[in-house]
Amino acid sequence: MTANYSEDTIKTLDWREHIRKRPGMYIGKLGDGSSQDDGIYVLLKEVMDNAVDEYMMGFGKKITVTIKDKVVSVRDYGRGIPLGKLIEVASKMNTGAKYDSKVFKKSVGLNGVGIKAVNALTSTFTIRTYREGEMRMARFLRGELDKEEQGAAPEEKNGTRVTFVPDGEMFGDYHYVSEYVETMLWNYVYLNAGLTIEFNGQKLYSRDGLLDLLNANMNQPALYSPIHLKNGDIELAFTHGTQYGEEYYTFVNGQHTTQGGTHLLALREALVRTVRDFYKKEFDASDIRTSIIAVMSIKVEEPVFESQTKTKLGSKDMEPGGPSVRFYIMEFIRKEVDDYLHKNPETAEILLKKILDSEKERKAISSIKKIARERAKKASLHNKKLRDCRIHYNSSDDRRLNTTIFITEGDSASGSITKSRDVETQAVFSLKGKPLNTYGLTKKVVYENEEFNLLQAALNIEDGLENLRYNNVVIATDADVDGMHIRMLLMTFFLQFFPDLVKQGHLYILQTPLFRVRNKKETRYCYSDQEREKAIAKLGPKPEITRFKGLGEISPDEFKHFIGKNIRLEPVRMRMDESIKDFLEFYMGKNTPDRQEFIIHNLRVEDDVVTVS
Repeated sequence: MTANYSEDTIKTLDWREHIRKRPGMYIGKLGDGSSQDDGIYVLLKEVMDNAVDEYMMGFGKKITVTIKDKVVSVRDYGRGIPLGKLIEVASKMNTGAKYDSKVFKKSVGLNGVGIKAVNALTSTFTIRTYREGEMRMARFLRGELDKEEQGAAPEEKNGTRVTFVPDGEMFGDYHYVSEYVETMLWNYVYLNAGLTIEFNGQKLYSRDGLLDLLNANMNQPALYSPIHLKNGDIELAFTHGTQYGEEYYTFVNGQHTTQGGTHLLALREALVRTVRDFYKKEFDASDIRTSIIAVMSIKVEEPVFESQTKTKLGSKDMEPGGPSVRFYIMEFIRKEVDDYLHKNPETAEILLKKILDSEKERKAISSIKKIARERAKKASLHNKKLRDCRIHYNSSDDRRLNTTIFITEGDSASGSITKSRDVETQAVFSLKGKPLNTYGLTKKVVYENEEFNLLQAALNIEDGLENLRYNNVVIATDADVDGMHIRMLLMTFFLQFFPDLVKQGHLYILQTPLFRVRNKKETRYCYSDQEREKAIAKLGPKPEITRFKGLGEISPDEFKHFIGKNIRLEPVRMRMDESIKDFLEFYMGKNTPDRQEFIIHNLRVEDDVVTVS
């Protein structure tokens, strides 16, 4: 049956309705807060961008942020929004001062959209502006104006206060992860040396800017003192460590471009070309960049991002009619890095040794690598280890942020997930038995071990994370001792060889219910003993209680509830001050008395259920 296409099918939505109908256009994805790119963090970022833009323009040296009981408040001490335009700024699309590059030159916010998206996607949104002893306030409920006030405020300093509560109708049962918020706020102070941000009473401040950011993200000793260079609209800090992979933290006008863009491509190319020219040898690019950790910030006038969330730079030029981004970065690195290496021969010698060591290891596994690639190609064609999805993370589809791969063990578990998954965005990779403990091994094992070789090929991360096929890499194992062991072995593999996958927030543990409690009228799924007791009390006497010991015991129809809209993902996180080397040595190294003591005091196994307190 063909739908009737007439005048009645043409609809015009107001700004609020459009944002709530198509939130992905404005904040990427919704989510419940377990992922650092979930929408509730984008709401905070949009408000913070405006506050930081004031500081960048020379107004206000402090921003106060509080998050308590889902209520978010941001107070800046900038110029304050002109009183007569407060309501329009908060609720009228394409309204703002960011269109005037003289007032907000090289700012983060550009389109006059961000604050409106926050307004539309929150249950309550209150904005106050203070200017020269006067105050004006507007309160909105899901984007609709509910109340406004104006009066004297002689004791308040100039600036703006925004308070909001993300809408549970949009985000479900969400929660803010304090580590994600802290990382975001620390990035703001690193990029704006001299700015103080107070978060829930904690003071965040940086004196050395990007150098502090680089040091904070070093989870292993640097091979040489970080090279820190800046000039005009660009600042760069980098060094090499001992880890596998490449780590880049790039920013445009203070915006963390987590997906890179034209500036990151230029940085990677320029470093290779400069090093080759300095040593007068055509080193392989991977040998130069392996183990690098680099931070770069550039300022671009009227930047073009590939989405409203501003995670990937698309600009070709630094400013209208000015040099290209690529040329600007290439010239800066060619001159400054070359000068530094000539003036610091000790660093140049260490860097050369590092490149030669990487070259030696690469050549040692080159023949194995070729065979492994062929094996992976054949396996992907002829076996069922990978059940792929249609949309991938490195595509331009709006759904790419929801792309997920579940790594399971055994046919029954992978079968249940495969039958209940969303074939558009969810893939399944099935392990055969317990994987190898890779702690202390070289990358040679990635290609020699069939399981890890195929997993690497499925994720498409051999040459770096820029080609990662899935945004969410989810370990899905049984909630028993064997399942916990498989989790640890997989986490060891990723931390050992692909630590940036963890650092960039792509790795998760799937939480599945331990119990099903039901009577004739209602069914409740419980993820802990406490939830089970509450369900029993709620459903009355003698409900039916089922204990799920393995993923394969959960029917595909039921599994849809656990990997759909209400999916529970536990992010695998490393704090900035934690060393990956020390972490792996403690948990996966030799069985030391310290580890035995930790297990005795923290691990409980009851009815084959593993819990760590």
